[in-house]
Order: sequence, then structure tokens, then C-alpha cells
Amino acid sequence: MSWIARVSAAFDNEMTQNLNQNLSGALPDLPLPEPSAVVPLTMSDGAVVVLRRHGKAGGPRLALSHGNGLAIDAYAPFWRLLAECHELILCDVRNHGVNPLHTREGHTWPRIFLDFEEIYQGIQRAFGAAPTVGVFHSLSAIASLQHTLAQNEQGQGPRWAALALFDPPICPRLGHPLYDEHFADMRIMTNRASRRPESYAAPQEFAMQIATRRQFSRLVPEAPMALARATLREASDGRWHLCNPRDFEASLYLSQDDATLWPRMRGLPVPTILIGGDPAVSDTPAAKVSAALHEELGIAYRAVPDTTHFLQTERPQACADVLQQFLMQHRLT
Repeated sequence: MSWIARVSAAFDNEMTQNLNQNLSGALPDLPLPEPSAVVPLTMSDGAVVVLRRHGKAGGPRLALSHGNGLAIDAYAPFWRLLAECHELILCDVRNHGVNPLHTREGHTWPRIFLDFEEIYQGIQRAFGAAPTVGVFHSLSAIASLQHTLAQNEQGQGPRWAALALFDPPICPRLGHPLYDEHFADMRIMTNRASRRPESYAAPQEFAMQIATRRQFSRLVPEAPMALARATLREASDGRWHLCNPRDFEASLYLSQDDATLWPRMRGLPVPTILIGGDPAVSDTPAAKVSAALHEELGIAYRAVPDTTHFLQTERPQACADVLQQFLMQHRLT
């Protein structure tokens, strides 16, 4: 789910005494375009979630969000490929990215599910009523599923016109062979997130850690700096601190345990595709989960070859192509 936690695990076993020798030059960077509109939304508990519009205003609308500990600007290698033809509404989950930090008490799965209804309504108010396809990775993919199913089960009807979900780490149903593997992975991720350094001297320090690790060799060259800039914020002490504190990140891994989501997905009321990492390459159960859901429930599924959980920044063009094919199939582009 989170790049930050996985980088931390590698960093624990491979210290940086040779870092400057290995990377004496600057890492590739990816300048971000200025958004055409910025709209802060205040959630019903006081948390602020900032919407940013990019791309073609009035074009087919996509709403995009990210995984645990990340931020949507880290996915720029992917979403910039969609900007020419689509209106893009970028949104960081509460307490991530550009959003101001709110309370630890409010950083829970149920509260994030409620946020997604408020975010959806906020998008329609701010940018006009229009069909909106949710393009969500990991944490935000889980939240969008829970939001969509809750609205449907309460008789309120669907919100998103369709859902394109990238490698969602859905908790397997009770009795499924992947159930224990999922919880083992969540325990590992909880422990790793809890050990994360809380700050860095500069974004380049974190980006260099990523760029020198074999586990992240599939990332496109500009991804490490994009990630570092998106997930760190300069503080008054002159250091760059995690936008999403490590205990916030760890808490969501620890509580990612809703085994009812899997069987409830039979009732999804909107076109949905699971776009997964390559099960032969990825080291997380999420890639296997997407394949298993397709097999058991018939939900549309594509695996992107030679990718891991971070597929959108490993093979961004391939991911964009799969998304565009799905949109064309459902006449949403």
C-alpha cells in the first residue's frame, strides 16, 4: 500500500554511508503543472481536503487519489498522460499530501469512507455536475469501494460513474487461502511504518534512498523525486517531515481487516475494473487478490506485466492504456 513503509524496510537493512558516492548527480525531477482551480473542502469533522483541477476543463472527468502514506502528486508520471483529453480532479486523502494535518482520532477507515461522500459532493458543487469516474489506488481504492457499497446498500444510489481501482489490498473473505497472507502483510507494513524516520534533511535525501534500492528499480526515473516532494513538508525546524505521520500510516494498516468487503463486492452497482500488479513479480498479496476476485466474482481485471504495487509509476503508459480501454468500453471517454 505505501511506498514510504516499503522504503523504510529496505533502509533498515542498508544504511546510507555510501549514498553520496552512489549518487553524486541530481535525480531527474518532474515539474508539476499549476492547477487551473484549487478548492478546499471542509469535512463535517473539520478536516480539510483540497481539490485541484488539472487537464481539460469540461472533458470527461476523472477523480484520482492515492495509497496509504502517499499523495496524488507522486503519481504525476501516470496522470499527466491523461490530462490532454480529461478533466482531472486530484485529491489527497485526509492528513496526506497538500492537506493540513488534522487529528489522529479522525484518521480512521470509517471516517475516510464518510469523507468520500463529502468529496464526491464537493467535486460536483465546485466543478459542476458531471459523470465522474473514480481512479483510485490502494487506500483510496478501498475507501471508494466501501463508499460505493454503503451508498447502494442504503438505497441512495451510486455516485461514481465507474471505478478503476489499482491494486486494491482488499481483505480476503473468511476462509479464503489469501486471508492469512493478507494479515501477515498488514502486520509487516504496520511495523515498518512505525519505524519510519519522521523527517529528512531534504527531499533529495529520501529520493536518493528510493533510487538506490533494488526493490524500486522498476520506477520510472522521475518517480523518486516526485514521491519525496509529494510526501514531505518543510517545517519550522528546517527539516522535511512526513505529511502523513508514521503513526497515522501504521494505524490504517493495523485496522485493514474488513473481511465482509470481498463478498459485498457482488453488489457493486457501477462498472468496475481491478488493475493489478503482476502476481509473478509483486511481493504483496494485493496482486493475487485482484486476480482471485476476478475468478470468484467475475469483476473485470487486468494485470500490468512486470509491475508491483506501485504500477502507476513503474509502467505509467501501460496503466493509462488499460484505463483508457476500460473507459472506451463503457463509453466514458
